[in-house]
Amino acid sequence: MEIEYGRPFSKGKLSALKDFLEKSGLDYEPAIEFTVNVMQDGEIIATGSLDNNILKCIAVSEAHQGEGLTATIVTELQKEAFFRNLRHLFLYTKPKNIAMFESLFFYPVAQTADALLMENERNGIRNYVAALDCPTKEGVIGAIVANCNPFTLGHRYLIETAARECDWLHVFILSEDRSAFSARTRLELAKESTKDLPNVTIHQTGDYLISYATFPKYFIKDITNVSDIQCQLDIEIFQKHFAPALNITRRYIGTEPLSPVTNAYNQQLKRELPKSGIQVLEIPRIEISGIPVSASAVRAALESGDFEGLKKLVPPATYEYLLNAYKK
Repeated sequence: MEIEYGRPFSKGKLSALKDFLEKSGLDYEPAIEFTVNVMQDGEIIATGSLDNNILKCIAVSEAHQGEGLTATIVTELQKEAFFRNLRHLFLYTKPKNIAMFESLFFYPVAQTADALLMENERNGIRNYVAALDCPTKEGVIGAIVANCNPFTLGHRYLIETAARECDWLHVFILSEDRSAFSARTRLELAKESTKDLPNVTIHQTGDYLISYATFPKYFIKDITNVSDIQCQLDIEIFQKHFAPALNITRRYIGTEPLSPVTNAYNQQLKRELPKSGIQVLEIPRIEISGIPVSASAVRAALESGDFEGLKKLVPPATYEYLLNAYKK
């Protein structure tokens, strides 16, 4: 047996990898950055890949299961992650694989009937939420989870409305760096645009609240179910970890007339969170000239160079940032 590495593979080797994964009931994902294969007589007998800090597409051929090859693959992926200075690792897998990955020192974060999220830090999520800034747990505590790509007057309206109805409001900005604007920029604009609201704390989501871009769909063969499964995991993480730690009893969302995926997610929130005693409150999205204010509208105005139009859609902090960063 020998080990080969791809950063990532291409052409014939990529084709062979895709064929091997297909036989294992998995799909290759284009975002993969690194792959390790265990080879025997020129054939792949085990494989695994890395996408930033997520281990994915781990498979062992049926004929070689029980030979410790999963451990070999995970060890090689951990070495590469360490080389890239990635210490906190995650993997998504099927729930039936929990014992195998627990033996490799990965620990469950959240589980649904179809998917299991694990991490390599024992009590990682518990420690993360315990460290979140929590000025009070008394009274009505609300939460908003948003991407803010970038921060708009719509986000400001949602947060301001929720803050008026709560004793304290926690706003979580997605930490994933796969949006048009960096996680750091989105977080800073949210903080700057809400600094006048005395009962609002802005947080990063860390690696835990899931976004569509990072959810590996490679083991979900019914593609129509991918968004539903992602939503279920996200809801499980929020109600099992974030809400109890901060005593959150309300989750605020904005109406979503533009994105079917986000609208479906909102509907799942309204169905599932009340089962855990969390009220879901949907706030109508503000409109300008009959058009809903959205981050996508801001990005479209930015792309066309319509800075006058941008003024109507974003608060001063966002406008100043966009003017300095993009106007030639």
